[in-house]
Amino acid sequence: MKAPGDYPRSEPNNTPVNGAAVTGNAPPPGGSAQHDWCDDPRMRHHPIFAALYDRLLALCERAGFREARADLLSQAHGRVLEIGAGTGLNLSHYAADVTELVLLEPDRFMAARLRDRIAADSPLPESVTVVDEPAERLPFDDESFDCVVSTLVLCTVDDPEQTVAEAARVLRPGGKLLYLEHVRSTNERLARWQDRLDVPWGWFSGGCHPNRDIPAVLRASRLDVERLDHGEMPKELGPVIRPMIYGWSSRGGGLDDGTNRSTV
Repeated sequence: MKAPGDYPRSEPNNTPVNGAAVTGNAPPPGGSAQHDWCDDPRMRHHPIFAALYDRLLALCERAGFREARADLLSQAHGRVLEIGAGTGLNLSHYAADVTELVLLEPDRFMAARLRDRIAADSPLPESVTVVDEPAERLPFDDESFDCVVSTLVLCTVDDPEQTVAEAARVLRPGGKLLYLEHVRSTNERLARWQDRLDVPWGWFSGGCHPNRDIPAVLRASRLDVERLDHGEMPKELGPVIRPMIYGWSSRGGGLDDGTNRSTV
């Protein structure tokens, strides 16, 4: 696992969209955005999955996941970074307490749909930025965000440990990582099925891994786990990704001791 400083930083360009600043180059018609990460073998783009994503999640959203998003994001405030923002399904849930919203989305097809949603919906706050970079190498200064948001993201990133470490790095003291994720089942039989289906599930779902032990990743990080509730995703998504966690971890005054004071 690489240390946060091992990843190069980049300075994307800015483009205004309906009053919101959108950072990073949108793909030109018939082409792709020109970024260093486009040639990174870790970065993969999923045009079919991006096109179907909102429809695939529609039943799940109506079955209660929309309310879970809203409840979690009601805690977001100040300068907020959302990693893996996808097509922007969280946008409508950010309240006026959010003064600046930075949306990280490395998949160029997802990012294009995200920009379209920003342009159409004019979400709050007015200052919204899209950054085309992976979560493992955040191009931001230390201690520069009040909240980091991760919803259905840690299953897909190449390195969840590094992603959480980067979230900890950019959080200000007292800041929170808010998460709503599907996870490895605590039921051994279902966990074995998650292991068997890991590769084909990833082919279908844009690189998603249904068998990741995300609670273990969070507890091993330098963030303090304050709340970690286990539950279930709506049944419409099927049993493989039904086990879910909801909660948040906070950053203490420093990250130099490598300790974690989990409260759950």
